[in-house]
This record gives sequence, C-alpha cells and structure tokens, in this order.
Amino acid sequence: MAVGFLPPGGPDRSGGDEYSPGGTRPTGLLDVLSVAAVALDSQGRIVFWTPQAEELFGYTAEDALGQNAARLLVDPEHLKATVNMFMEVLETGRSWAGAFPIRRKDGAGHLMEFRTMRLLDDHGDVYALGIVADHSMLQRVETDLALCERLINQSPIGLALLDPELRYLLVNPALERIDGVPAGEHIGRPLRDTLALPDIDSVESALRQVLTTGTPLLDQYHVGRPPTDPEHEHAWSLSFYRLEDPGGRVLGAATSVVDVTERHRAAAEADRARRRLALIADASARVGTSLEVERTAHELAEIATPVLADVVAVDVLDSALALRRSRRPENGPELFRALALKADHPSVALRAADPPGDLAAYGGDRLVTLCVHTGRPVLVPHVGAHDLPRIARNAEAGELLAQAGVHSYLAVPLIAHGEVLGALDLKRTRNPVPFDQDDVVLAAELAGRAAVAIDNARWFQSVRNTALTLQRSLLPDHPPHHTGLELASRYQPAQATSEVGGDWYDVIPLSQDRTALVVGDVMGNGIDAAATMGRLRTATCAYADLELPPAAVLQHLDKITCDLEHYIVTCLYAVYDPALHRCEIANAGHMPPALACSGRAATLLDLPPAAPLGVGGVPFETSTVDLAAGDLLVLYTDGLVETRRHPIDDRLGVLLGFLDEPHRPLEETCDLLLHGLRHPDDHDDVALLVARTL
Repeated sequence: MAVGFLPPGGPDRSGGDEYSPGGTRPTGLLDVLSVAAVALDSQGRIVFWTPQAEELFGYTAEDALGQNAARLLVDPEHLKATVNMFMEVLETGRSWAGAFPIRRKDGAGHLMEFRTMRLLDDHGDVYALGIVADHSMLQRVETDLALCERLINQSPIGLALLDPELRYLLVNPALERIDGVPAGEHIGRPLRDTLALPDIDSVESALRQVLTTGTPLLDQYHVGRPPTDPEHEHAWSLSFYRLEDPGGRVLGAATSVVDVTERHRAAAEADRARRRLALIADASARVGTSLEVERTAHELAEIATPVLADVVAVDVLDSALALRRSRRPENGPELFRALALKADHPSVALRAADPPGDLAAYGGDRLVTLCVHTGRPVLVPHVGAHDLPRIARNAEAGELLAQAGVHSYLAVPLIAHGEVLGALDLKRTRNPVPFDQDDVVLAAELAGRAAVAIDNARWFQSVRNTALTLQRSLLPDHPPHHTGLELASRYQPAQATSEVGGDWYDVIPLSQDRTALVVGDVMGNGIDAAATMGRLRTATCAYADLELPPAAVLQHLDKITCDLEHYIVTCLYAVYDPALHRCEIANAGHMPPALACSGRAATLLDLPPAAPLGVGGVPFETSTVDLAAGDLLVLYTDGLVETRRHPIDDRLGVLLGFLDEPHRPLEETCDLLLHGLRHPDDHDDVALLVARTL
C-alpha cells in the first residue's frame, strides 16, 4: 500500500537549490509534543502505526496493526460516536479536529487531541489519517506559549533574544521604547548597533562569557545616553543568561534591560545632597577662622573650588571695606576690590580676572554689578558669546574666558546684616554640568556664611586700626641720642586673631645725663587698653621729672592704676647713670630684663619679686646693677616670649641664646629677637627696648 503524503505531482524541483537533509539541525519541539500518526483503512483497521503512537497508547506496532481501532482504543460507550465520525470523514472528505477520550493498553483513559483527514492512494482506496497528541501536553504548551507571549509583549522590562553571534532574534515592545529602535529593525542586527552604551565592548565580552560558561550575569549597572534622549544620562540594569533547547543545544542568549534612570537620578541627587551638606559643614569649620578680610575671602574661594565651580573669585565693594554706607546707584558703576581668586586647574580664565588686591570699576551693565545692586543671584546656565561682554572686565578678558571654555556663570551677593558687601563670582569650564537652582541655593549659603565673617573681620580691622593708630601715637618716636647709651626699640601689634594691646616702652631724659628706661604692659586689648597705657605713660613721665627713685615711681603708678577699674599693669622702671655706670631698677610683676656682657653668657637679672600695678598696698624695691661699657640690657613685654605651646623657661632660654653677640648692631638685634621668637599667629603684642652702654 502506498499512502499519498506528497502534493500532486511529487516534490517541487522548479528552481532554487535542492534541500539538503541534515543541513539544518531540527528543533526539539516535536519531541516535546510527542506527535503520533495513525492510519486506518476503510474498515477501520489499523494499517500505519508510528513509534510515537506506541508511547501515547501503550500498544506496540505488532499489537495494533490489523486491529479495529475503535474496538482497540475506544470505550464501548463512545464506540458509536467514533464510528459515525470515522464514516463521515471517509464519505465527505471533511477533516475532523477535536479532543477525544481513548483507552490505553493499561486500561487508563486519556484525552487525546486528533486531527483526522481522508487520504487516497494511487489505486483510489480510501484511508483515514489521524495525527494525535496528548491533549494535556498540547494545552500546557499552548498555555506556556500564550503566557510567554503576553509576558514578553506586556513586560515593562526590555527583553531580547540573541543568537550565538549576538544578533537580535526577538525584542519586545519595552526594549523598543528603551533604545528607540523599532522591533523590526533589531532583527539580524548586532547588539552594539542599538544599545547606546559607552562600555558596549565590555557588555559584549560579558555576553560571550555567559554563552561559553552558562553562568548568568545579573543586575549589571550601565549608564549612557540613548538616541531618544541624547541630552540626559539614563541608567539600565542588564542581566544575561544562556538559552538551551531540551537537548542542551545553545540557542543563544537572553538579555533583560530594566530602565533604572529614576533610581539612578535619585541616588545621584541623594549623593549630591550629601556632598552639599558636607560642603556646608566643611565651610562652617574652614571659612571665617580669622578676623582678616583677605584670609576669609581666600577660605571661601578654597571651599568653593572645585565642588561648586572651576574658577572662583571673591570681590568686595571698596566702599564696604572703608565702612562707607553709600546709596546704591541703580545703573551706575561700582568699585570692587579683588580679594581672592582660585582655579581648580591652570586656566587662562585666571588672566581674565582681577588679581587679588587690585581695584576695578565695573559698569552698571555688568552682571556682577547687577548682582550687588539687586542683592540677588545672577544665573546664566548656558553662557553664549553675547553673555561674555557682561561677565568679563573688558574685551580681552572676554576672549580669554571664551578660550578657557566658560560655559556657565553664577554671581551671588555677599550680604551681612542686610548690607551688600560684594559678590562671589563662579564659573564652570571643565565641569560640563551647567549651574542650576540647587547650585544657587548652595552658593548663597556659602556666601552668607562668608559674608558674616567678612563683615566681622572688616569691623574688627577698623577697630584694630584705630587702636593701633592710637597706640603708635602714644609711643615715643625713635629714641634720640642719650649720653652713655645706644638705644633701639620695636613695637609689634598682635597678629591675626587678637586686637592691639596696651604694651609700651619709653625713654625719658633726666638730669645729670641720666636716662629712665620704661617697659610696661596693660593687661587687656583694644582702644581701652591703649588709652590706659597712654595715661600711665604720661604719669610715668611726670613722676620721672620729680627725680624719684624707681621704687617710688612704681608706688605712685600703683595708686593711679588702682583708680582705673579692672586693669592690672606690669611695669619695669630703670634709671641709668653713665657717670657711675650704674643702673637702678624696680619691677612691678614684669618679665625680668636680660643682660648680655662681653665674654659671658647672657643672663636674666635677679630682681626682687613684686605684685603688678593695680593690686595696691604692695611695696616695691629698687635694685642696683653695675654695667660696663658695651653691656647690653634688653627690656621686653611678655608677648615676646610667652606662647601657648612652650614652657616659659624654655622660651627665656631661647631669648638668651639670641644675645650671644652683645656687640651686634642694635637694630639687627631687635629684628633677630622678633623674627626668632615671634610666630605669625601669636596672640599678644610686643614692646621691645634694647640699650647698650657706651
């Protein structure tokens, strides 16, 4: 018997290459479905039985061939319906499809799905061909396929199937939306054609590793700019795993792409907020550490670079530095003094800015002028050629800013207690992100903190300058020539963080060529201390004219000091007589003078201890010291030797060490002592008087 399974006329050989059996490896789907074929003659006897039929029904070919199919496979209750269906197919030629219960060899009932059709052989004999598969298996495969299709098409996660050469086989709509390429344009193209990642080489390398090892890679974080939104960064989480058929053949790889841009941006914003808080905290500790305007401005520029800007300048209105509250002109120019300039990297933009210390007038059309006039920030997110003339001081500076790549600009006013002091000027060159409103808030916070410190510093410097002017006006001019003595003196005010104190020295000519040498220290600082020092110096000169012994002079000064509330004063009063080569000295709680003699080590004079002036009721003693020609007597206040870090005895030892050459020029000796013993941050002022006997 020959059953006609081929189309009429036999195989199609009309054109094209002949199909080569085995040229394409079969899939495993038919094996999974286990589809069987059964053929019956017109009497219902089984004439064709495939091995898959044996698996489905349990009967071997020997058991089944020649048997009546209805009686072998169908329960009696379904026998009539089966025969009718069979006859209808043979008589009408219409195919029948549906699920039908059958009985296996072991007696168990199963629902099978049939596709039944009529066949004719070359003799005109009629047969029935049934294609059979387990109904539950087909239903499960159908459900799986439907579920897979819905999952893939409706999933918000981008999914793609790639062949072993990393070419697209299938993509879902979500991936279309992610990479902006229609699904049909993916098919057959390599992965790198559509996935806009800067590290696509590493992605492909990871995929090939997955194909080789079978080990999945999950949640790989990647950032890029998709064609659909090239202006902004997007982030994706990629996972890769290998696909195999039931026989273990590698079909390719599956890729899932989850858009995590919102999470990426939220994390970036959280990190940005943390860095901003850290910057503000850092600014609280680093800006305003001194009462110096220039140093505070420099600290502000340091803290703003490079976190906030690539080039930072701090400019203060000259009127604010001079403590002049002038009415702000609406459109007129402003005179700025540049205080600080800082760049994160070498840049020609530095040449476009005013050097620190310089004065510069900016017209009313300039953005920095607009900033101080309005008291509001001026933001230019994207600087164009038309903006540079309003930012730069002149045309040449504008060209330098363009050459430096300035693409974003921000000016923030320095405001303290309602007064605009100047502006914080910010530019970005290397940082590609333009300034935004968050940067404005941060810059305003930094500028506000710095402005208060600058305001405090300018007022302090004003008071300090006033006190210093008063102090210097009360001190004597360069000592004139005195018989038997060579003299040199210095006054050095307190440094960075302290005010001017009440230290003083004096040289008073007396009768018979004698000279009174005085050094004193009013405990305290500021104008009050300087004024008190002036009163005591005047009183000292008056008592010196009375030709009183040193102890008596201190006794009178003590009474005066007691009448001055809250003041304690140390003082050393000495009278040198060149005829006797003798010096009489009285001490009121002051540091002992140093004596350097030729051929001997310098020593401190051992004077009787006494209380400072202002304690009251304490007697003072006069000591006598014989001096030879060339001896050096050094009188000083405690600011020369006292520090917060070293024992006083060690410092006095250092002082004596600098006096190893008593014949050194006196001016040189003064400079040596100040430079060798003083530190820039010392908190006290110093009065120094050096006398050499002739």
